[in-house]
Amino acid sequence: MKLLALHSDFIEFEAKKKAIKQPEELKNKKEKVENCLVVFLSVEERDEANPKDIIKQAIGHVKDIADQVKEKTIVLYPYVHLTNTPSKPDTALQVLDGMEKELKNDYAVHRSPFGWYKSFNISVKGHPLAELSREFGPGDAKKDDETDSLKKERKLTSYWHILTPEGELHEVDKFDYSNHPKLKKFAFYEKDKKRAVDQEPPHVKFMRKLELVDYEPASDGGNMRYYPKGRLVKKLIEEYVNKRVIEYGGVEVETPIMYDMNHPSLSKYLQRFPARQYQIDSDKRKFFLRFAACFGQFLIAHDATISYKDLPLKLYEMTRYSFRREQSGELTGLRRLRAFTMPDCHALVADINQAMDEFKIRFDLCLSVLNNMGLGDEDVEMALRTTKDFFEKNKDFIFGLVKKLNKPILLEMWDERIFYFILKYEFNFVDTLDKASALSTDQIDIENGERYDMKFTDKDSKQKHPLVLHCSPSGAIERVMYALLEKAAFDQKAGKVGKLPMWLSPVQVRVIPVSESFTQDANQLVDELKKNSIRADLDDRTLHVGKKIREAEREWASLIVVIGEKEKASGKLPVRIRGQKDLVEMDVKSLMDHVKKETKDMPFYPLALPKELSRRPIFVG
Repeated sequence: MKLLALHSDFIEFEAKKKAIKQPEELKNKKEKVENCLVVFLSVEERDEANPKDIIKQAIGHVKDIADQVKEKTIVLYPYVHLTNTPSKPDTALQVLDGMEKELKNDYAVHRSPFGWYKSFNISVKGHPLAELSREFGPGDAKKDDETDSLKKERKLTSYWHILTPEGELHEVDKFDYSNHPKLKKFAFYEKDKKRAVDQEPPHVKFMRKLELVDYEPASDGGNMRYYPKGRLVKKLIEEYVNKRVIEYGGVEVETPIMYDMNHPSLSKYLQRFPARQYQIDSDKRKFFLRFAACFGQFLIAHDATISYKDLPLKLYEMTRYSFRREQSGELTGLRRLRAFTMPDCHALVADINQAMDEFKIRFDLCLSVLNNMGLGDEDVEMALRTTKDFFEKNKDFIFGLVKKLNKPILLEMWDERIFYFILKYEFNFVDTLDKASALSTDQIDIENGERYDMKFTDKDSKQKHPLVLHCSPSGAIERVMYALLEKAAFDQKAGKVGKLPMWLSPVQVRVIPVSESFTQDANQLVDELKKNSIRADLDDRTLHVGKKIREAEREWASLIVVIGEKEKASGKLPVRIRGQKDLVEMDVKSLMDHVKKETKDMPFYPLALPKELSRRPIFVG
């Protein structure tokens, strides 16, 4: 079956003439239904093998979509044009009748007549979930992409608290959030577990307007295209995170993106990890696309000869890409993707004491990485997840982490451990729509050393299984971009200008000649800045200076410099600094010093496009 669901303001339809010899009897030749979920559907030839299964699957999909868009009125609209292989009319009618009968138990259901040519008008609501499609056949419901952990997580009873730096524990509903409004939004977002989005977040507008990233309609949802400027920003973040992890002691490796689902260690771990997989067939074997670097790094560690002297052993990979089949209603912009770049650093440690020591080091690393990328402690909220038993036995250790952050955190506790880890934290960003997304994270894993038969030789010459820490010091690279753009949206909402940190700005200095006669002087300045590792470009187009300045501001250029007769004669440049009202006068050296100060210790790549604006294509028109 193929199914297209449109959340609509209204649909009106009218039966015109028979499309088959024996169409169903008309109950309503003409009808208009307002505020409804319109489900266009085609029953296919393959569905004839098991119509009852198709009815059951279709009802599940329709209910799922209706719940996401919070709609209680459904219009079933048979629409054979969705498929090239339609079923026999009798089967299609059987499926329609079965769906209508079951759905009427929970919804107000309307039907457009089967077997008639019809005219229709429809008005679709303009939100991200308003247009959703499904495709399935007999037996597909048995192809469950949910792991055991995901199923258990849905049923898990969580105890939610706010933990302060002073070690005080408060129930989430009773904490005074007056000085912590973002923590309140984060806590109730996590507690309610409502992940779907019902409107477009502002970073989507920014990512397209700035020609950074866009949706790729030719791919699966959650797989994006990156324009030259976006690839530059992404590459700079990747480079910075790589640098920090290697300085920390990360040993860089590279591993495959797909693995055999029947590999004994992998198949067990799949069920312990709360993520949906992409699955593919090849050479009569089933494979899954990795959702983290765990598999490859653990297999490397299994084959290695490791001494206690080598621990902590910090295996690291920047995965481009990791894959998770996130639910379609949760896919919006860069916030949640199905293909993403994840820096993944696993540390093998000898025991729980070494694990906790390393955990504290990596905690500092994660905070530092986020801060230096432009996300301060005030921009993130921390969640810590563990069992009641571990919390009671390790209060001092946990309190120490909260004191380092020096702000209250969300604490989730469970009666029993259902995951492979005993302790996990995340730094989360709360966006303008009050949705939270995890950035940095680390976990203490007490299962996979044994599951993968990783071993090290201890001081007593005995073979032992290590514990494993799972850390992403930044979280997904795409999600860092999302957080920075959403932070810019907060700034705009507060009356400031949106901007990126200068080290990430695709254009650090835009040079504008007041007329064509000063283009050569402007070009010389651009070349001088370029020699000193500054991304400078030249607006050599025949436009009015005021328009050039406005366009530079719309592109979020960090600095704007205009050159004319006065500037050429004096050597003094009027510099517009993004976010500042007044011009600042600088000579060339001062200009370069300013950029170097703002970008100190951060990676650099040259312009992603030709320096002359007249030679640049338009990627988003």
